[in-house]
Amino acid sequence: MTLTTKLLGSRAVAAMTSPHGVDRYLEMFNPMWVVTEVRARVVDIQRENPAAQGSAPVATITLQPTSTWRGHRAGQYVQVGVELPGSARRMTRCFSISSAASLPGERITLTIRANDEGQVSKFLVNEAKVGQMLHLSQADGDFTIHESAATPTANHLVMISGGSGITPVMSQIRTLLRDGYDGRANRKVTFIHFARSPEDQIFADELAAIAEGDNHIDVHLRYGDATFSEFELRRLIPDFRNTDTWACGPGGLIELVKEAYGDSPRLRVEFFKPPAVSLGSAEGSVSFTRAGASAENTGASLLEQAEALGLKPEFGCRMGICFSCVKTKTDGTVRNILTGEESSLPDEEVRLCVSAPVGDCSVDL
Repeated sequence: MTLTTKLLGSRAVAAMTSPHGVDRYLEMFNPMWVVTEVRARVVDIQRENPAAQGSAPVATITLQPTSTWRGHRAGQYVQVGVELPGSARRMTRCFSISSAASLPGERITLTIRANDEGQVSKFLVNEAKVGQMLHLSQADGDFTIHESAATPTANHLVMISGGSGITPVMSQIRTLLRDGYDGRANRKVTFIHFARSPEDQIFADELAAIAEGDNHIDVHLRYGDATFSEFELRRLIPDFRNTDTWACGPGGLIELVKEAYGDSPRLRVEFFKPPAVSLGSAEGSVSFTRAGASAENTGASLLEQAEALGLKPEFGCRMGICFSCVKTKTDGTVRNILTGEESSLPDEEVRLCVSAPVGDCSVDL
């Protein structure tokens, strides 16, 4: 840390620049000058599936973060914040990092599908321009590999992904290849990926090169109606339940993988949407006290019920990851739709996107 950075980060400077903070003033001179925040400049945008028909476009966006970026481990995600045209507030969304593990200040890539319901993803894929500034969080997430070039082993690794779930897996594979995992110590990686069609395949050319290379990585691509099969998995990896495995993709794929692995501790998963959890019968009413709005409880998440009433609470990932939608539940019981766990504590902070009311419930919103 330089003397200038220490000075700008001091309490005295923070007090003088309150309430906006020193980064707001530095931004007026150069948006890449920061002391505490993390920002990134878009330096390249490449379309990944230009020949795809009937599916959402996908683009890889290369970012140059500010010096405050601490780097990431393969498999982690980052929150991206953008000010959308016509919007009065910053919107955030979580995206997996697709590039190999990075060091502080190094460039990263995000490979994003422009989902119909995703305002941020559609903007980044269809409207973002080279030179544009984005807001970033530090990298987060536990869907990471523990292997390193400094500690080579003979472990057999399995990667399973579906659709856009390939992005954190590619970060892992790119890291392994970059760091010298090319068959050392009899290593083997089995990679199984499911995509809608060959035209919709993300990273198609790179995957073909990996499959042809002498690197002990077996690539198995499945298209169209092909679904995950425990029988095929057992054929490829007879002892798969005792093999370190990473799986990422839509909830349906992950549920099938989890069924196959049972209670095996060797499986690590990440999914796009919360898995379905039976919420039982919906009873009572939900009140959003600050807005003076209430309705019968439908059993949906508090975020969805608030939006159904025309409210616009802040949110990011809609998966319980980013904590952008945290509000105070002043009364009642909620059930976590990820785990099924219930809580009746008064005046507790809850994540609206993964909390569903059980009976009467009041939220300070």
